Amino acid sequence: MKKRQQVCSEYQKKRETALKLVSQAGKAIQNGALTKKNLVWLELTGCSGNIISLLDGVNPGFQYLLTRMVNFVYDNSLSAAENTAAMDQLFSVLGTDYILAVEGAVATKNNGRYNIIGSVQGRPLTALEAVKRLGEKAAHVIAVGACATHGGPSAARPNPAACVSVQSVLQRPVIKLPGCPCHPDWFLGTLAAILLFGEVALDRQDRPLLFYSTLIHDRCPRRSFFDRGIFAEKLGDKTCMFKLGCRGPVTRTDCPVRQWNAYVNWPVKDDTPCIGCAQFGFPDRMEPFISYDTTRREHGQTDHS
Repeated sequence: MKKRQQVCSEYQKKRETALKLVSQAGKAIQNGALTKKNLVWLELTGCSGNIISLLDGVNPGFQYLLTRMVNFVYDNSLSAAENTAAMDQLFSVLGTDYILAVEGAVATKNNGRYNIIGSVQGRPLTALEAVKRLGEKAAHVIAVGACATHGGPSAARPNPAACVSVQSVLQRPVIKLPGCPCHPDWFLGTLAAILLFGEVALDRQDRPLLFYSTLIHDRCPRRSFFDRGIFAEKLGDKTCMFKLGCRGPVTRTDCPVRQWNAYVNWPVKDDTPCIGCAQFGFPDRMEPFISYDTTRREHGQTDHS
């Protein structure tokens, strides 16, 4: 019982990491120790799932970000401005101290014309041009979600728009938050660390160690079944789902600790194998998501980071 209480206490502390950082940043801005930075959230080729995920975040939530942490200047989906006014709003941050958050991959085919996000002076503005103009001058660039960090589903075979990661088109460091979508805490905690300390500790693949330092497999509540060789044979079984294709052994995030939907559930808890959505190479290198023959082939992508 004592050991279980220690584990629960450890999980609780890890789960509260983002909340503590965000609260600390908000208080520092409120008492004048920090100045609010401008934030642009740019949606490129993708499903807008990351901004939706952020809107669904709780404790900390989107309203806190909006009112206490940053000047939220622009987002494709949330901006009330249209046409020229929207583009003026987007580029108004140039010459200021701003952070650029990007979700979605960058369509590069035909000079980016597969993704037009507006018009400037009567000519189409491609997502490719927008991310280059804003990305090179931002204080920090954060790639949010699988598509932005490595291409993700938008760059999956056959990739007709020649989509690539944000890093591929910028000649500068980019902080990467893989996930499909990115958990609200991963973004807000990273942003808060940047505001407080000017940087955030990253691994060799530019992911924040705060959230991506541990394999899901190492924190999975079903790990004991794996160690004893007790494997699920079908969906719904309560044992280890490795042989059903679970990608927990190669995916680095804190999903078992943080969970989703206001910290109440995550795929494995709901009897669904991890599909490796926060691992570079998703989805192509993680497929098939469900398999009954995983021991006869290479199991996904090994993460040696």
